[in-house]
Amino acid sequence: MERQGNAPQDDIPLVLASEGHHGPVIHASNRIARGMGILPGSRVVDMRAICPELQVEYADQAGDRAALDRLVLWARRWCPWTVRDGDNGMILDTSGSDHLLGGEAAMLIEMETQLSLLGLTSQLAVAPTWGSAWALARFGPVRSICMADEIPHKLGPLPVAGLRLDGDTLLLLQRLGLKTIGALMDVPRLSLTRRFVKAALASNPLMRLDQAFGRLAEPVASVDAKPRFMVQSRLAEPVFDPTPYLPQLCEDLCDALQHASMGCRRLHLTVYRTDGDVSHVDIAMSASTQDPIHLHSLFRDKVERINPGFGFDLITLAAGGVEPMHVVQKRLDGDVEDGLDLSLLVDRLTAKFGTQAVSRPTLRASHVPERAEGRVAALSTPPQPVEAASHNRPIRLLDIPEEVRVLYAVPEGPPAQFVWRKQTHRVTRYAGPERIAPEWWRDRPGTRLRDYFKVEDQTGRRIWLYREGLHDDGRGGDPRWFVHGMFA
Repeated sequence: MERQGNAPQDDIPLVLASEGHHGPVIHASNRIARGMGILPGSRVVDMRAICPELQVEYADQAGDRAALDRLVLWARRWCPWTVRDGDNGMILDTSGSDHLLGGEAAMLIEMETQLSLLGLTSQLAVAPTWGSAWALARFGPVRSICMADEIPHKLGPLPVAGLRLDGDTLLLLQRLGLKTIGALMDVPRLSLTRRFVKAALASNPLMRLDQAFGRLAEPVASVDAKPRFMVQSRLAEPVFDPTPYLPQLCEDLCDALQHASMGCRRLHLTVYRTDGDVSHVDIAMSASTQDPIHLHSLFRDKVERINPGFGFDLITLAAGGVEPMHVVQKRLDGDVEDGLDLSLLVDRLTAKFGTQAVSRPTLRASHVPERAEGRVAALSTPPQPVEAASHNRPIRLLDIPEEVRVLYAVPEGPPAQFVWRKQTHRVTRYAGPERIAPEWWRDRPGTRLRDYFKVEDQTGRRIWLYREGLHDDGRGGDPRWFVHGMFA
């Protein structure tokens, strides 16, 4: 695949060069240069002797890889599964997608047209295996469609370089007179096995043949998982705002989710720009949903973040975090509740103010009260349940325990009276103590234990206070008293 831009005409041989051990070598060549036998890996000085009119430009390999990675995502306009293939190609799994574009032939024409609008020339091939598609795309005609029973016929005339072998193996096969894949196919398997039994994959022509013919599986991995639920909207001409198309996309996606009794916790909106780039917006929900009106409302403050470039002609909406969702009847008459659904409110607030602005409490495995609870983003994955330190905690804990002045206390009980916030409280009833020892793996040496009491004063107010330390613990002076929380 070559970027034309301000490149010379197609009838002028052009190559991209990179530095080699003995001077510049060919990194890539256009179609006419390949037809003249100018292939990657050859020395530029040797190729200029063959073709004096050869034009040479230096390759930006890092930039090319970054551009190809962006193009891989943009190519998902044709199918949901794409991956980069080396430094100059892509593999697309079009199974089940070609009929949406009028068949494989029409799909290849569509691909070539769209790539040409980006200033790219391409060689395209559709085949049952990665290996056969790779060979046909690089050494076959401009557009090629190969069925499973046609692989031997169409791969036979191609050079053995179409098997993705390394340079040393190709040189060896050339010296043996095996210049085409067909000639290699005629060699008995036993002979190839004996010769290349210990060779690696890139040096083993027998394994490469089996991959091309589908006799040996070739595992691949896409950039991310293939979405199970996705809808799209193809536009007749480029637009700059996806807002008018969002209601129908959300409706179609929720219809598919409802039909499968599934809900989603994330949505991924992607626009495919005409300049070959993609722009996307993600939203998340606190609970699984299949409500199209609610999902559409979450995009209200986020669509403006999309960079449309020079316009886009394809919009896709994919569901993530898909999980089974069972319909629950909340009222006897089957009608919906009139009250506000907390999860919907959390979703709207998070979409407007950001994920870190809305939080929820979460339990932590600790007996120390101020460590037993924390706060996380409301849309974060719910943690695994942990055992609470006690079920007798107050409904409100002070962020910082407040020290009180004790007027009188018995050795093993709470103070009979104490002054807190300039008011004197007389203890009428109490329960406790609940002893909480320091966490030696977290607290500093010398940290004192706590004895917690639930007390009720003369006005009926219930307070949670604790004594820090004991008289004879050897870790400081007299014990200190603190108020840590209030009960309802």
